[in-house]
Amino acid sequence: MTRKRLLLVLVLLVAFGAVYYFYGGHSTPKGQPLLVSFSSGDLAPLKTAFNASASSIRVVVMLSPT
Repeated sequence: MTRKRLLLVLVLLVAFGAVYYFYGGHSTPKGQPLLVSFSSGDLAPLKTAFNASASSIRVVVMLSPT
């Protein structure tokens, strides 16, 4: 293989991997609740899940990219 072909194959593999990672679907292990998506405009699912586990330790972590 020439260097150009090798680079092209590598770029295509990385692109395919990124698309699969972000759009390929997500699954959780057995016994764990399903993943939930919410937006900053609607935090009701987060509040419900947080309040539902009042008898256990709960932690909310807010991370900033700065």
